[in-house]
Amino acid sequence: MLTVKYLDSFRTLSHRLRCLIRAFGAMIYGATVYEMVRDLRKERAQRERLFVLAIFGDLLGVPILPPYYALRLLPYVVPDITGWRRSMLRERDLTDLCDQEIT
Repeated sequence: MLTVKYLDSFRTLSHRLRCLIRAFGAMIYGATVYEMVRDLRKERAQRERLFVLAIFGDLLGVPILPPYYALRLLPYVVPDITGWRRSMLRERDLTDLCDQEIT
């Protein structure tokens, strides 16, 4: 009976220690590379939108590539077309150009 209580307290202690280490790691990540990762993700999304515009620009009235190549790439892009179309046709204003956060 004593060993069961000891094992439960050990599991609880090891669980707390893991949670503490995970929280410390998240804090270090946030303090060091989080902003860089966020900027890289934004840049990747922007380049992906530009690529899809170059391939499927005729959906918006911008014919750039012959349709043959667009049809070959169509199966890979179909899941993202509605989101891409919405992001390309979204109204933007001057504040969208300022990427800095107000703190």
